[in-house]
Amino acid sequence: MKQLALSAAIAAVLAPSIALAADPLDDVIVTATRTAQTADETLAPVTVITREDIERTQMSTLAEALQTVPGVFIANNGGAGKSTSVFLRGSNANHVLVLIDGLKVGSATTGTTPFENIPIELIERIEVVRGPRSSLYGSEAIGGVIQIFTRKGGGALTPSFSASVGSDKTYKGSASLTGGGKDAWLNASVSGMSTDSFNACNGKPSPNGAGCFTVEPDRDGYREKAGSLRLGTRFGQGHSVEAFALRSEGKNFFDGSFQNEAETTTQTVGAKLNLAALPHWRMGFQAGQSQDLADNFKNGVYSSTFDTHRDSASWQNDISLDQNQLVTLGLDWQRDKVDSGDLASWQPGVQGYAVSSRENTGMFAQYQGGFGAHDVQAALRHDDNEQFGTKNTGNLAWGYALSPELRLTAGFGTAFKAPTFNELYYPGYGNAQLKPESSRTIEAGLQGKLGTARWGVQAFQTTVEDLIAYNTATFSPGNIDEARIRGLEGTLSGRIAGFDINTALTLLDPENRSTGNTLPRRAKESLNVDVDRHVGVWSFGGRLYAAGKRYDDLANKVELDPYATLDLRAEYRLQRDWRLQARVTNVFDAHYETAAWYNQPGRGFLVTLRYQPSAR
Repeated sequence: MKQLALSAAIAAVLAPSIALAADPLDDVIVTATRTAQTADETLAPVTVITREDIERTQMSTLAEALQTVPGVFIANNGGAGKSTSVFLRGSNANHVLVLIDGLKVGSATTGTTPFENIPIELIERIEVVRGPRSSLYGSEAIGGVIQIFTRKGGGALTPSFSASVGSDKTYKGSASLTGGGKDAWLNASVSGMSTDSFNACNGKPSPNGAGCFTVEPDRDGYREKAGSLRLGTRFGQGHSVEAFALRSEGKNFFDGSFQNEAETTTQTVGAKLNLAALPHWRMGFQAGQSQDLADNFKNGVYSSTFDTHRDSASWQNDISLDQNQLVTLGLDWQRDKVDSGDLASWQPGVQGYAVSSRENTGMFAQYQGGFGAHDVQAALRHDDNEQFGTKNTGNLAWGYALSPELRLTAGFGTAFKAPTFNELYYPGYGNAQLKPESSRTIEAGLQGKLGTARWGVQAFQTTVEDLIAYNTATFSPGNIDEARIRGLEGTLSGRIAGFDINTALTLLDPENRSTGNTLPRRAKESLNVDVDRHVGVWSFGGRLYAAGKRYDDLANKVELDPYATLDLRAEYRLQRDWRLQARVTNVFDAHYETAAWYNQPGRGFLVTLRYQPSAR
């Protein structure tokens, strides 16, 4: 079945003779270059997921939306609210830089972002840039950058809401109020959910433990309440100011020998000011703070606290030399801080982190130019880290229009990743001798239009030196000499015989060059196919996702079987602004794991009533 699915995907991606007649959006992308570009202009491989996409496909989580992107692999520890790791282009889960409304987010202890705690109902748009972007953003952007934009507003004052009920006693709801008129925008949104879920883990207790190292055959539910606020206005000649905030609070039940409950908070607060200093010079300021907070419990008894705060500020200048040439100069500042509470209260004799804060300052410069059929982008960045000294990174990309409908691109970039506080200083685990990871990536791609549909093929190779991984011999993280990741990504989106089709195929070879083993939790093959058909007031759709064999450990002794899931959906437009949606997930009740010993949802359903006034 896997070979058949992959063969079909390759045929779909490479078959130029199919007549297509869709109208892809000329999306404006800001993440790839920190400046506004359309999808046709950008030299980086980018995927955009809009609010319309989210509602049309009835996506229920952020991780589910990201899984539709080529090069993305998801590992989840047992359902809703459980730890969710995102691997981009075969790099580590903490090699992905995540922004919310331009603000860097993530945990300073784990180095990852709690995707499981960011409600999809608060999201307006997602941009996923694949490939190294440290030359613009600094540490973490080895595999790429994911930017999440909260709902924005504008226009007339308009309410909207949704209510859902589903299997495992799942209840979800959201409400939003947008407005602001022509020169301002306002959005206030709230969301909530409750699910009894299922048993998260089939673990084995010590001394031969595995997974969650315990046996707790119960339902591991999740409760969440969240809200976002975003407001701003344009003033004068080209000036604007904006403020934004997001807060999500979760109550998570899971399986664990030391902890099995957690109260989590994910929060971002920030502001932006954009000024047209001169006719050809735009200046932007942004500052804010992100927080990742967790209080942990064992059977209702408090055990530990892990709170991290990330303060950041940036100053960016965009100077237009002429219509086709743009220079960007900027300065970033960041401070990470960890508060672990009293670790001795649950680990007697254990002290806190030896180092609990650090600062980083980065300076960057970028040039973008167009010369007839040629486009060029070049960027350089210098980072000064309080712990690791200085680091220089760069990026160079070139594009050539072979015809109005076909473009060739090529690029080279370097990136780095500073070790996390857990990797360095977690008591009984950390290794203070760790070195920063560094990478080199070379890639080439071909993108085109056929009718009004888009297709693309991208090949890349990333070499990561001093890759950080857990060493079972020392029971601590260590630097691997080298990892090499080779990949091929193919995409096709368009309309065929009245069906809207979006296809993403990834072929990957993520190798630990020290041992020849495959890096864990990355599938060598994955396929995503999404199909829609509209018939009057009805629409029908489905999604097939398939992933090949993976391993759960560096030694490649714990194997994760290949799997495929099929989701089906339908929508009935009751009235102009009212929609009734229904969805069945994992139709064939496939049993699979994305992390060893941790269960994934079986067959389920979700019914949603949605009120969303359309433009009149």
